[in-house]
Amino acid sequence: MRQVDEVKVIALTRGGLIGEQVLVVTTNDEKSAEVIVPEITGKDQTAVVFDDGKGGKCEMQQTEQSGLPDRWRVEHEKDQEAHSILPADPTGKDGASYLLEELISDYNLDEAYQKVMRSGGAPGIDNMTVKEAEPYLEEHKQEIVARIVKGKYKPSPVRRVEIPKPDGGVRLLGVPTVVDRVIQQALVQVLTPIFEPTFSDHSFGFRPGRSAHQAIMCAKEYFQEGYNYVVDIDLAKYFDTVNHDILMDMVMMQVGERPIIRLIRAFLKSGVMAEGIVLPTEEGTPQGGNLSPLLSNIYLTRFDKLLEARGHKFVRYADDCAPRRSILAA
Repeated sequence: MRQVDEVKVIALTRGGLIGEQVLVVTTNDEKSAEVIVPEITGKDQTAVVFDDGKGGKCEMQQTEQSGLPDRWRVEHEKDQEAHSILPADPTGKDGASYLLEELISDYNLDEAYQKVMRSGGAPGIDNMTVKEAEPYLEEHKQEIVARIVKGKYKPSPVRRVEIPKPDGGVRLLGVPTVVDRVIQQALVQVLTPIFEPTFSDHSFGFRPGRSAHQAIMCAKEYFQEGYNYVVDIDLAKYFDTVNHDILMDMVMMQVGERPIIRLIRAFLKSGVMAEGIVLPTEEGTPQGGNLSPLLSNIYLTRFDKLLEARGHKFVRYADDCAPRRSILAA
C-alpha cells in the first residue's frame, strides 16, 4: 500500500453538512484506494475510491464493513488539490444540487414573488417598484436563474435608510432591490425547513407559527412558576455586527451545497449605498432584507443552547432576550 493523495471528506445528509476532515488515501494500483473514515458515524468506515485518472469525477462505493451511503460522488478540487466526497442523490441526480433545484423551481420563485408583492415595501437602489418587477422578472427570469446556477449572481448593494428611534439615535435599515428580495425569499423558503428543527423552543422571533404573543405567554408562565427576576438583554447593533465567517460556518453545518453557500455569502457581501456612495459590508446582516431574520436566528442558536445548558428560563425574540430567575434561587 502506498500513499497517493489526501482527500477532504465532507459527511452530508439530505439536511446538509455533518462534519469535515482531511484523510490519507492509500492504494494498491491506479484504479482503487482505501479510505478510513473515522468519527463520521461513530466508528471507522472503509470505502473504495474509483479514480478516473483525470482528477475529475469519480465514484466511491461502500464496502461491506462500511456504514457509508451506497454510492458517493468524488469531485476533484483543483484549486485545493484535494477531493471532496459528497453523497449521491438516491434519485440519480447530483446530490449537491437538490437544494439549488428547489431554489430555482418555478413554484418556489413564483411563491417568493407573491410574498414579496404582498409585503410591498420601498424600492432599492434601482428604484424599481414591486409592481414594475413583475414584467422584468418574466423577461429576465432565465437569465437570473442561469447566473444563480453558475454562481455568478451578484446582488445589488442595499439602500441605506435611517429610522429614528423613540429613545434617540437611529436604526439602520438596508433595503434590497425587489429582484434581490425575491431571490432572498426563495432562499428562505428552502432553508427554513432545514434550520427550523435546530432552533430553540425559547426563540419566537421571525419563525413560522410563532409570534410575539406566544413569547409573552411563555414569559407569563415562567412568572407563574416563581421566576420573578428578569434580566432584559438587548444586543446592541446586533444586525450590524454579525461576523460573516462565524455565521457561514453555522450555515454550512446544515447546508453543504456550494451554489447555495455562495449565494448567501454574496448577499452578505453585497455592500450598502449611502448618499450615492457604495460601501463594503465586512460584517452584519442588514435589517430590511428577507433573508436577515433567518440568518439572525441561525447566528443566535448557539447563544440559545448555551442558556439552555445552564438551565436558564428565557424568552428570545430576535435580538431581545429576557432570562428569568426564581426569587428562591436569588
